[in-house]
Amino acid sequence: MLVMNWNEPREIQNLIFSSLVLVSMSAMPQVSAQEPLAWDAELDFRTFSIVAIDPVTSESGVAVTTRRPCVGNAVTWVRAGVGAVATQGRTRLEYGNDLLDLLERGVAPQEAMDRVVAADTGREHRQVGVIDIKGRTAQWTGSEQYGAEAQGDWVAMRTGKHYAVQGNSLVGKHVVDAVADAFESSEGKQRHLADRLIEAIDAGQALGGDGRHGETQSAAVLVADPRPGMSRRPDKIGVDINVCEHPEPVREMRRIYDTISETLGFRVLRQFKGDDVVQLKIILHALGYLKTDSAELSLADPTINVYDERAIAAVDRFRSDQGWGTTVPGYVDGRMIDRLWISLEETGQADRVRGQLSEIARVDR
Repeated sequence: MLVMNWNEPREIQNLIFSSLVLVSMSAMPQVSAQEPLAWDAELDFRTFSIVAIDPVTSESGVAVTTRRPCVGNAVTWVRAGVGAVATQGRTRLEYGNDLLDLLERGVAPQEAMDRVVAADTGREHRQVGVIDIKGRTAQWTGSEQYGAEAQGDWVAMRTGKHYAVQGNSLVGKHVVDAVADAFESSEGKQRHLADRLIEAIDAGQALGGDGRHGETQSAAVLVADPRPGMSRRPDKIGVDINVCEHPEPVREMRRIYDTISETLGFRVLRQFKGDDVVQLKIILHALGYLKTDSAELSLADPTINVYDERAIAAVDRFRSDQGWGTTVPGYVDGRMIDRLWISLEETGQADRVRGQLSEIARVDR
């Protein structure tokens, strides 16, 4: 057993500690990095995707969906101010950085694609799309991706202004056309690139997308924005949504995007009204948090059942006095209601308030 001698100089202590760590690690069972069990030794992401840029903002991005888990862990690659890559089929991860490195050195997409494909002995199993920040594109689909059309397994590619779409294992070539058409229709409409990419992928998914059924589904969108102040990350990644598994991954990707961008429509907006608000106001008034000109709260007030700013402010004051956060204004949950009643009991008002509430909370048949 190796014992630390804390009287040794710091350098010796560090050396001994490092030795302990190495010994401990060597005794541990070998484990691989965590990844979905459905991934095989050969990564296989038969899928469809779009790589694109926005010439106005210089954003570059890629969106994808497939019937395999965690597609965003393998297929999507972007680099701010450089371009984007989708590496699919029998996916070769190295294509991502290899292509982006060449683009960053000024190599045109087609030449970059030719180089990496020529150096790859498994190229006939690959499908890859790449775009540079100038909007130039290149695609590759190996011969092994074809041949199953009779079983409803279609392969297609299409490029256009500022984008490239590629797909395999599709219900039909029209899936790629739908993605391309949707992206083209949003050109110049003052929309963020991630928003447009999600919409484009959704158009292909709505037509059946990846033709396999009964398997785990995933989707991802990845966008880099080189403009100052648009991302706090050093790699300038602004949007990174990776839905590793979901029955409707593209729809879930849209929900997440709309929610985190607080896009109008991501939630229902309304002014709460009802007898529960009346009950809340009565309790807050009894505890001295909802002030009125008179000693009693007027139930004849036409706004008595409206959850208004005065009531919200009273709730926040009560929550603050409990030492609770008030980052969600006017937040009332079961925990707060319990504390309100505890406070009423402590001030000797619980029975009187229950009497006031008895008619309001009555159930009639």
